[in-house]
Amino acid sequence: MSSAASNPSPAAVNKAPLKRNSDDIGWEYGVLINPDDLNVIKCKLCPMVVKAGIYRLKLHIAGKKGQVWSCPNAKPEDREKCLKAIDDSRKVKKARQEEKKEVRDAVNDNMIDIPSDTEDGTGLDDIGSSQPRTVGPMDRFTMPLDSSSLGSTKKFQQQKITEHIMKERLHKLKRYIARWIYVQGIPFNAINCDEFDQVLEAAGRFGPGGKKPYQHELRENLLHEEVEDTKKLLKEQELEWARTGCSIMTDAWTDQKRRSIMNLCVNCCIGTTFVESKEVSAETHTGEFIFQLVDNFIDKVGVDNIVQVVTDNAANNMAAKDLLYIKRPNIFWSSCATHTLNLMLEGIGKMRSFKTILDSAKDLAIFIYAHHKTLSLMRKFTKKREIIRPGVTRFASAFLTLQSLYEKKDQLRAMSQSEEWEKISHVKKSAKGVQATATLVKPSFWNGVSLCLRVFEPLVKVLRMVDGDVKPSMPFVYGEIVKAKKDIRIAVGNIDKTGTLYKSIIGIIDEKMKKRLDSPIHLAAYCLNPYYTFYDSSIFDSEEVMDGCIEAVEIFYHGSYDKQNQVLNDNLHKFKDKVGHFGKNVAKVGYKDYDFSPAKWWANYGTQVPTLQKMAIRILSLTSSASGCERNWSCFEGIHTKKRNRLTCERVEELVFVRFNHLHAKKKSKAQQNKKTDPLVSSDATFAQGWMVQGADEEDPEVEPVTGLTWKLIAETCGAEEVTKLCRSSRLANTREVEEVPFSESEKEETNEEEIEFESDHDEVMPTTNYQQEGEGDNDD
Repeated sequence: MSSAASNPSPAAVNKAPLKRNSDDIGWEYGVLINPDDLNVIKCKLCPMVVKAGIYRLKLHIAGKKGQVWSCPNAKPEDREKCLKAIDDSRKVKKARQEEKKEVRDAVNDNMIDIPSDTEDGTGLDDIGSSQPRTVGPMDRFTMPLDSSSLGSTKKFQQQKITEHIMKERLHKLKRYIARWIYVQGIPFNAINCDEFDQVLEAAGRFGPGGKKPYQHELRENLLHEEVEDTKKLLKEQELEWARTGCSIMTDAWTDQKRRSIMNLCVNCCIGTTFVESKEVSAETHTGEFIFQLVDNFIDKVGVDNIVQVVTDNAANNMAAKDLLYIKRPNIFWSSCATHTLNLMLEGIGKMRSFKTILDSAKDLAIFIYAHHKTLSLMRKFTKKREIIRPGVTRFASAFLTLQSLYEKKDQLRAMSQSEEWEKISHVKKSAKGVQATATLVKPSFWNGVSLCLRVFEPLVKVLRMVDGDVKPSMPFVYGEIVKAKKDIRIAVGNIDKTGTLYKSIIGIIDEKMKKRLDSPIHLAAYCLNPYYTFYDSSIFDSEEVMDGCIEAVEIFYHGSYDKQNQVLNDNLHKFKDKVGHFGKNVAKVGYKDYDFSPAKWWANYGTQVPTLQKMAIRILSLTSSASGCERNWSCFEGIHTKKRNRLTCERVEELVFVRFNHLHAKKKSKAQQNKKTDPLVSSDATFAQGWMVQGADEEDPEVEPVTGLTWKLIAETCGAEEVTKLCRSSRLANTREVEEVPFSESEKEETNEEEIEFESDHDEVMPTTNYQQEGEGDNDD
């Protein structure tokens, strides 16, 4: 390979056409031509340059007259594509406006209209008064009449002075809101929520004279009323528990006052519900204690509704599993898939072939972020895009950052060959600087990054699926791991000539998977999902799969041998042979889409085998992960802060009950509507500290397990008292190392189509990339 191919010049990088990381159809017809003006886009079909963003370019291609010249070279199919995109965007905008209107109209349903003193709304105090009339909500829809307008046949319009007054009043209102946010230190994104819109609407409908609630009301009767309203909102989920079954999820953590808190949540196909928490500081977390806690909770939720319990793999949880099986042998106990997949990925990452690359990438990132000059230069070459992407776990941060590094490979290599880089003193004088430069230009490093991504990505896809909470993951987790193994074989095929590397990787996967993700319930879900078994009938010939499926039937219908006989000797054969409704063409079409719902498919086509249908619907409606329960860590911490550390456990539980259940319902709805949201990306940089601070993520007693910073550094920076700050228990911080995305009340606004910006490294799922080895796509001979 030529040196030019290995080390692209800055000019070559800068001449590359620029575009946003967007799937907008408009980018098929235009490119950014000026990195300093992000609204200037050149049409690929003609010399036309538009200066108002991608939306204007689509109007140009579609031939929409009035705002821009039509493209003379656009084909009919091009015009049709852009017209459809324009219409779709208008529909989305209209739907968004209607959604906002519904949010505000919900306030109107709860507001009681107070009659005015007189029929025309003018009170006695207003007549003859020298004081100016108080402005009410209706004033923005009225305007004073003058003599010239009375005889006019033209449509009345609001006078310019009225428009100016309303704008000024609105600006003053915003100033008061802004001052409250600034003084009280409230995050700016706190206003991007439906609840704040409803506050403004309610205040506007109430009119002047509204009073804020007293603190006592907030902590007592208003909080109790909100708890009761939240319980009413969850009635739909409670009905779903009885219809399709549910999972109990439990997890423990330690708060800032060193109180041990046990969270208890319920998950069904609609979503996760936080039910209650228990302070268990005075108890030893033995298997018997956890069993008693879970057993009592099962009675509270309803024993007939519970299908499984999901926890991590701690020894005390496994002991509780054995005790529960003795008392309730018809309830499954499963290991958290998110935790297990992270163990797989971390185990692979510790292999010498991958650890060397991860360490080199980490050293490179630490060097760049440790010096303001290198950091500034990196942001200049990457157009202000960060290379570090915080994830919900340490390994998620490692994968996302490796992916980000690889996507910015050309820019980073050009930076290392630039004059600005050479002028930075510590680049040449320090050993780490020399090493960073060598890493950036070394083809073997980028080949290693490519290999890491190709090996890790199949399992990361599974991790995204089980952690995303968009759909029940139990029907897919085992099948997707089987598929991931095949993808990994392809990924290492050209490099692993002897097969040793592949065998080592599969050995780690199988070791972590054993007795965790190959349990009877996982195998039964795999067997009963037509997405896999109807495509590959040989699955029914697998002894491991059928043994697991038979054992799952024995557990689900424990003690009822007639139903076990009916399922195994009659119903299952009809499903395997596609008899009756299973063989209909419409049934075959229904299971071909990965996004289909296996439980709903069984509800439609399994009516001729009702015994097996009931089991299939309940198992295929389950989650495979306890991450929904673990998210309560961040929810608790967001409420129980240093400023609110006097809250009692009972009041914290009520606040978490309201906050978690409202936000989780919104998050699930948004995830289903916007599938670009990446559940692995976090707004908290806790598990990315190791990519910015040397040794920050090493498992060392001198390192604080939550932030990843050394105790010495914390003491020097924040004072000795900060070292004694109480944090999560060491079991949660070190053994599991799984932390979920903290809840945010922010409702992300849709991006205006006419706004042009460079790719965001924060919210979107990064598309599958063809990670090539150096030289695979080049031929310089």
